[in-house]
Amino acid sequence: MLNPLLRLRHLRCFLETARLGSLSAAAEALHISQPAASKTIRELEEILAVTLFDRSGRRLQLTAAGQVFQSHAGGVIADLERAQQAVLAPQRQRPRLSLGVLPTAATHLVPEAALALRETMPEALIEVMTGPNWLLLSLLREGQLDLVVGRMPPAGNSEGVKFVPLYWEKVVPVVRAGHPLTQRPWQPEDLRHFPLMLPPQGAMITGSVRAWLHSVGITEPEPAFENVSLAFGREVLRQSDTIWFISEGVVRPEVGAGSLAILPLRNELLGGPVGVSRRSDAGEGSGLEQAMLAALSEAAGKTAASLQ
Repeated sequence: MLNPLLRLRHLRCFLETARLGSLSAAAEALHISQPAASKTIRELEEILAVTLFDRSGRRLQLTAAGQVFQSHAGGVIADLERAQQAVLAPQRQRPRLSLGVLPTAATHLVPEAALALRETMPEALIEVMTGPNWLLLSLLREGQLDLVVGRMPPAGNSEGVKFVPLYWEKVVPVVRAGHPLTQRPWQPEDLRHFPLMLPPQGAMITGSVRAWLHSVGITEPEPAFENVSLAFGREVLRQSDTIWFISEGVVRPEVGAGSLAILPLRNELLGGPVGVSRRSDAGEGSGLEQAMLAALSEAAGKTAASLQ
């Protein structure tokens, strides 16, 4: 139990004396007399029943007990100051939106929408989390995310979630600039002669990619890599002849810059809708959420036009 005789003046005087090593210096810092400071320290030592300072030298030194008390007393004063500040000048609560972002929306769609939203609502804080779709959708259902932007959830993982499509996006085979297959017309059979990078199990596009490969006779592909990360995929393609099946939106900046190239593909059905997943019970959402949906819709319109 806290001793009822202990006061803030005891703590302040003790901490200043410990910091300065002198009662006279502490008294001056606290705007009290030296006898008052000396009396305060004596009172504190009587309350605690320990000696806090070694007074044998010219400069006061903390005893072992004094060092222990200092380590806790400083935190007490800091906590009280923060509590006082929180009451007297509470921090303004910023509007906050938590987004889950899948790879296909992370390189272009969401950044463009987020920057546009910041122009109209600069006070808003936009938290972005990336990860596999099963994790993001789970966090969405639990209320830890407000929106998830990316591919439409698979039928078996859409419970409690409603999906608003924004545009259709292809899945494409991508290679480095100058790859042998960019020099001539290619056939699906050519895929057998190069390392493949396919989406891993659990990725939104895995089923459609595997189904397409099966339809062209590659029934049991043996990929060299399974990946949907731009950073990893870009570097592997740069250093090898690997062919990467990935959503076009993930690699759009690199294709536009000319460092990567899309192999022409006749089957335009290798793809799917990109949009926004929300909780089914979310209603209209906050004003910030509605503003983000509008910004995403506008950015999606530009994206869809650039794909035509």
